[in-house]
Amino acid sequence: MSYIKATDVLPKEVLDLIQKYVEGEYIYIPKKECNRKLWGQTTKSKEKISARNADIYKTYEEGISVKVLSEMYYLSLKSIQKIILIMKRVS
Repeated sequence: MSYIKATDVLPKEVLDLIQKYVEGEYIYIPKKECNRKLWGQTTKSKEKISARNADIYKTYEEGISVKVLSEMYYLSLKSIQKIILIMKRVS
């Protein structure tokens, strides 16, 4: 996220109105709901994590222990257990 100067993009009337509430501070203006993207949509993170979780579950079904999986994937035991539980439910 980059910062832009309000005086460069906002009309004076809008800037004056905003300054009634806050001035000299950073303010975040969120995107409109219709312009928002879902988590992982731009970076494909969601797909990568889903593939990783499927690999974890497959390896677990092949007999690899939760402890070994946590070391292999650098995740906590609880995280591995949660992934396995979720994958059991969807398969």
